[in-house]
Amino acid sequence: MSLNAADFDRTGTVSRAAFAGYGHEVTASERAAWRDAMSARAQEAFHRGQQLIAHGRLADGVFWLGRAERLARNTPNVSFAYATAALANGQIEACLVRVQRLKAEFGLREAAFIEPICFARLGDVPKAVAAMGWALARYHASSELHVLAQELTKRGKKPGWCTLSNSGVLLVEAAGPVTLALDGQICHSADNNCFELPENWQQAERLDVRVGRRHVLGSPVDIRSITRCESLVWPEERGVSGWIWHPAEPDFVPCVTVDGLPAVYVEAYATDVDSEVPLSRPRSFHFAVSAFQESKSRLLMIRDGNGRPLTGAPLRPALGRLLAGDLHLLPVDLRPRPVGNWPKRAFSPRAKRGCAVVIPVYRDKACTLACLRSVLDTVAADVQIVVVEDATPERDLEVALDEIAQQDGRIILLRNSVNLGFPASANRGMREVRGRDVVLLNSDTLVPSGWLERLIAWLDLGDVGTATPFSNDASILSYPSVTVANDVPSPAQVRLLDKVCQQVSSNTAIELPTANGFCMAIAAECLEETGYFREDLFAQGYGEENDFSLRASAKGFRHVAATDLYVGHVGSASFGSSRRALMARNLQTINALHPGYDEYVAAFIALDPLADMRRNIDIARLQKECGRRSSVLLVQHDAGGGVGRVVRERAEAFEADGLCVVAIRPTSSGCGLEAGGKPGSFPALKFDLPSELPLLLMLLRSIRVQLIEWHHLVGHASTIRHLHTELGVPYEIFIHDHVWFCPRISLLDGQGRYCGEPDVMGCVRCIDRWGSYLGEDITVPQLLKRSRTELSYARRLMAPTHDTARRLERHFPGLAVDVTPLENDAALSTLPKFPVKSGAHSLKICVVGGISRWKGFDFLLAVARDVRKRGLPIEFVLVGHSPDDDALISNGIAVTGEYQEQDVGDLIKAQSPDLGFISSIAPETWCYALSQIWRAGLDVVCFDLGAQGERVRQSGRGAVFPLGVPPEMFADLILRYWRNR
Repeated sequence: MSLNAADFDRTGTVSRAAFAGYGHEVTASERAAWRDAMSARAQEAFHRGQQLIAHGRLADGVFWLGRAERLARNTPNVSFAYATAALANGQIEACLVRVQRLKAEFGLREAAFIEPICFARLGDVPKAVAAMGWALARYHASSELHVLAQELTKRGKKPGWCTLSNSGVLLVEAAGPVTLALDGQICHSADNNCFELPENWQQAERLDVRVGRRHVLGSPVDIRSITRCESLVWPEERGVSGWIWHPAEPDFVPCVTVDGLPAVYVEAYATDVDSEVPLSRPRSFHFAVSAFQESKSRLLMIRDGNGRPLTGAPLRPALGRLLAGDLHLLPVDLRPRPVGNWPKRAFSPRAKRGCAVVIPVYRDKACTLACLRSVLDTVAADVQIVVVEDATPERDLEVALDEIAQQDGRIILLRNSVNLGFPASANRGMREVRGRDVVLLNSDTLVPSGWLERLIAWLDLGDVGTATPFSNDASILSYPSVTVANDVPSPAQVRLLDKVCQQVSSNTAIELPTANGFCMAIAAECLEETGYFREDLFAQGYGEENDFSLRASAKGFRHVAATDLYVGHVGSASFGSSRRALMARNLQTINALHPGYDEYVAAFIALDPLADMRRNIDIARLQKECGRRSSVLLVQHDAGGGVGRVVRERAEAFEADGLCVVAIRPTSSGCGLEAGGKPGSFPALKFDLPSELPLLLMLLRSIRVQLIEWHHLVGHASTIRHLHTELGVPYEIFIHDHVWFCPRISLLDGQGRYCGEPDVMGCVRCIDRWGSYLGEDITVPQLLKRSRTELSYARRLMAPTHDTARRLERHFPGLAVDVTPLENDAALSTLPKFPVKSGAHSLKICVVGGISRWKGFDFLLAVARDVRKRGLPIEFVLVGHSPDDDALISNGIAVTGEYQEQDVGDLIKAQSPDLGFISSIAPETWCYALSQIWRAGLDVVCFDLGAQGERVRQSGRGAVFPLGVPPEMFADLILRYWRNR
């Protein structure tokens, strides 16, 4: 469905389908258009904020950067800009929460050094000193930070402070003689303040800097953090290019070496590197073919100044010609092999070859040992476990591997003298146990009991080359979701999910386009015929198993899903922030070697042969979660908002009473189930309707649904209205809006005016002119007849306010509606009020929420124009968004942009408002925005209708004005109210 201007009326809603749901699917192009629009608005807000700050309007600039951050969904670069501006503006808490997030997510140096500044300004000296010590231990402190380090050293009563540079120079400011020790070995003892560390200091892990027995601030220094570099290198037709930088010391000029050639210092900043890390400063380099002419036919190793391979190295120069499309005189093993038309392999019984597990290891002691323990606890005594330690930088991991290998004779521990990367390490391990079936296992996995036997059994189908299980992080084999990141399961959750997989697996082989290397069983025959991973092409890893799988497919081997097994996977533990760039480079390599690869995988994803399996796992998991409890089914729309919040809160209440709660949402082809109030909890529980109605009913019966509670049926297939009949259970209805008698839902006509609720013929004329929002073909009389029947047969009717109940009873006489408030207004009305600002100032009015036209957009805009025209002392700020933010902004209304619910209170207070305004011109049924304004300590004015009028009158926290007051009169009324309150 494409959206055109003609589809909109003045209420700001699409007339053909107000809600996503059955029969309506948001297209990829519509999503892209929305993202583009949001991105453009975010960029405009960001640039405006920067310009305001540059012109000395700091507070205004902070507001606009905050708007940009919300529009950009917390994009790191925008968040950092907002944090630094907030710090300058004295908004310390706002800055602190952002720099802590950026430090945790990206290891951002600048965020790490701003954190102690925030703590110091908040008066928390111990936390400031601790944060400064943490930062100095991991990042180089440039000269402008030295005063801060000295001040916190003094306030923290430390004997001094230190900072280390990648040049090997240690700067120390101390109160006495200093002793330095690299990994426990003393290397200096003097009273200097500038030390040059000994040769090969980079090979150490820790530098202790002491005065007497006391560490200075910043000691012990984490040398690996200081020397860490981010990089990428790739082959081109006429040479090799790349980028490199040191995040702990961005101004340090790095050097690179190509094989035995002299080191080259990389000074020029890269201009075309896409990075989500704020303030990243990669430097670019290029080596022409002539620089390594004699090495053209072999691998090139490119290293940083500390001797470590750059991400993407080693590489093969000839690959550059393939990537450039120059196929002339390419080596045989680099010639493209199109995907598809592979031979079929004749089935033949397999002789038992024995099996071994190969685990390449690089870093993360805790993850690695947890993986090894899970393997040792679950495999037989005759299974060899080859651990390939790939020159780990973690000394304690080295020691732990030695100990565990000595304790268990099943482990063969191999050590690489230099870091070779995942493909080369995997190959070394597989060569060690050649002739056997091999399971290649990541060191960040957790395996359940019986895993190896079940996984290897899939290879006995004869023509199967590889088998891969389900996991939380396994691309096309991910569960629960294949489209969004899943949480890492605990060991107990891994065991539970594995049992469910065993329970529901049909043991029918489901073919995959490729295996996934996190846990990949490889038949001995497949490995012998296909060869090993291409370590000359895939460097540190990513894509090597895909290339291997495609080469195996060309030999007639199939790749299957081990559907009876679930393995936990932390995911990407051995990758830094260069990972995304390496993935893109290696994906390009795969497509060049195997033309049609992307289309091949896309076809699999579109077909999704694992969908039924994932749904069966979801079904079994839901049944287990409900157990012997009775269940309640909550019917909701797919638009979130207040209805979504009520569903969450109702679910919590039912759960507290010992019931299992399931919610049902509409989809474009039917419906989806989820744990009550937890979107995405069962992403595969989707049913096409009406064709899969029997399956849906079977599931609902199996979890003992005893009650259905209707919250919203708009967007749902008609069959959902009859589930209670099919299940033979009662239903109750919670009234959220006026959909029962108004096809436009909000009681507004197409000109944005409250209709006054006319008789049936008046409603018919309105719908004939302005259209319906129900998304179904139903007349007004038919709607009223259906609603009367459904409302009459419901076991219970609930409404949040007396106004809502009376309004419904007026249209359907004889109904008994229970008033069930959603919040405690008595408690809200006694909350402390926002401090009254002293001195003469304009009246600042805060409007909260998504202000559509029925929420008062047109009226708010008209009032703003009148205020501006007459120069009245009134300011408006919208904490939220609208259909046309630009129109509001151009007429003097500040607009924050969409917010997260948990942030709204702080966001309201940050505007320093005097008064709240609920601008809705149609009767609300509850109005959470009103509650949010009260919680922020403000009185509220609104129009005298609906829930908003009822609640304000009863609370005494504000005033109500007659609906229909002209905009030019409203401004005068509100000023008079404010002055006389």
